[in-house]
Amino acid sequence: MKVNKVDHICIAVKDLDAARKVWEPVLGKSEPDDPYVDEPEQIRVARYHIGEVGFELMESTTPDGPVAQFIEKNGEGVMLVSFGVDDTATAVEELKEKGYPFIPAPNGEVLRPFRSGKFAFIHPKKLNGVLTELIND
Repeated sequence: MKVNKVDHICIAVKDLDAARKVWEPVLGKSEPDDPYVDEPEQIRVARYHIGEVGFELMESTTPDGPVAQFIEKNGEGVMLVSFGVDDTATAVEELKEKGYPFIPAPNGEVLRPFRSGKFAFIHPKKLNGVLTELIND
C-alpha cells in the first residue's frame, strides 16, 4: 500500500457555526471551500483547502452520532487523520492481511461511499489511539 498524501484532518466540534467563527480567521478564509452534509455518517462539515490538505470541522447531525460520541468521550478536538490512496479496497485488503482492524459502517460494510470514491476507517486501537481513514476520490 502506498499513501499518496495526507488527504484531510478532521476536528470534532459541538457547534459548527461557532467553530467556523474561531477557525476561519486563523485559516485566512471567510467561508468553507466545500461545505457538505453526509447523512450516512451523521455529520455536517465545513471543509477548507489548505494547500493540498483538507481541514474539516465536523459537527454531529444526531445526538448519538459518531462525532457526538467522540466528543462525549474525548471532548472537542482532532478526531481523525485521512490518507489518500490510489485504491481504498486494495489498501484495505493489504492491511487486513497484516492484521489491521477496520470499523464497519452501520450496514456492516468496511468500504463506505463518498462522492466518486470510497473510504474506510482503521480502528484507532491499532494506531496509537488515532482514528485513521484511507480514501480515494
